[in-house]
Amino acid sequence: MVERTGGADTSPDEQTTSGEALDRPLPEPVRRRVIALAGECFGGLTVAELPTQLRQYARFTPSRRAKFAGNAMAAALENEPVFRQRIAVKLRELQPELAAAVESGSLPAAADPVDVAALAYVLRPEGWVKLIAAAGEEEQRAHAERVDEETGRELERLREELAAARSTARKEAERVRGEHDALRRESDALARKLRSAMSDVKRGEAAVRKLEAELAAARAEAATQLGAAEGESRRLRSRVAELEASVEAGRRAVREGRSVEDMRLRLLLDTVLDAAQGLRRELALPPAASRPADTVSAVAPGQMSPRDIAARALSETDPALLDQLLALPQAHLVVDGYNVTKTGYPTMPLDKQRLRLLGGLAVLAAQTGAEMTCVFDGAELAAPVLLAPPRGVRVLFSKPGETADELIRRLVRAEPPGRPVVVVSTDKEVADGVAKAGARPVASALLLKRLART
Repeated sequence: MVERTGGADTSPDEQTTSGEALDRPLPEPVRRRVIALAGECFGGLTVAELPTQLRQYARFTPSRRAKFAGNAMAAALENEPVFRQRIAVKLRELQPELAAAVESGSLPAAADPVDVAALAYVLRPEGWVKLIAAAGEEEQRAHAERVDEETGRELERLREELAAARSTARKEAERVRGEHDALRRESDALARKLRSAMSDVKRGEAAVRKLEAELAAARAEAATQLGAAEGESRRLRSRVAELEASVEAGRRAVREGRSVEDMRLRLLLDTVLDAAQGLRRELALPPAASRPADTVSAVAPGQMSPRDIAARALSETDPALLDQLLALPQAHLVVDGYNVTKTGYPTMPLDKQRLRLLGGLAVLAAQTGAEMTCVFDGAELAAPVLLAPPRGVRVLFSKPGETADELIRRLVRAEPPGRPVVVVSTDKEVADGVAKAGARPVASALLLKRLART
């Protein structure tokens, strides 16, 4: 036997016996073992020592290498002697005893035939083909024994299942016979009940025929009575119709007599009224503007003005002050709308501010009876606001080019001297202007407090 060194570039003739070759494919167990051994030795080689098609698997683990590169390694071992010799060198290092035994031909008795065949395929000692054939035959024999054992176990299992099936079939047959006997007894009982029911049905049919005859007689009698009742009903309806016609004739005669008398009285009254109106026009009489009591001389009491209310002991923020001002005769409340809403609820949209203020003013107008005018600034509006004013509240928007403050001052100046006019605004310029015109200014907070009580 030629001594092997660490070099892997020796001639293939040094590793194999000339003319030896496999005449059939490797047995599958031997092939799997050859790929596993090559995968274990694969990592001990450098990338340069690997065939080109195997270099991409150099970093794989042995298990992944056997899984993904098994066919490629098997082809390289078969077709590339240099690669096979390098794997053989690594195998001698991994399994020196078994490799030496395979090359020397003295195989241990306990050696696995598959391992021996795999090493023989890689090392290629003299007679390696026989070793692989022997391993294949051993594997076939072992496989046949395993098949015989499995067949025996399967046969035994089938025998046990057959015995169990026979036992189950006997029990099922006994159960079916028991059920059959029970069903037969039940069928006999049902037959007896059916005969009894048929007898009951026949008796019921006889009773039904008797009842049908009685019902036919009752219907005939009822038809006779119904005919008599319908004749009496027709006679009574005719009598009622005659009485209703008589009553209607009497009512018509009464209405005709009453309408003639009413017409006469209405004609007389119209004649008197026309004569009186003609006499007034003829004499040109003025309407009576004075009363007898007006001719008596005396000292008349003085009238209370909004300024007199201010002299009373009330705070400027007390809602009772506004109640007293609105209690004056013919009082007129003018409200600077946005000044009040932006003081009381500035976060709401303008349309919601207007609706909330006008709703409160409507309630206040109903409670006090005072005239109320709410003024909003309309100078920036592109079109008139669509709004239905509430009952008792006049709603005005200033014209383009005019502010709400100017409209409020014009409203105050339009009032006759002496009429109580109250203007609600926190704007000092508005308050000073209306005060000079004779109106009483109050703060927006005072109106908000008063509305909160409604």
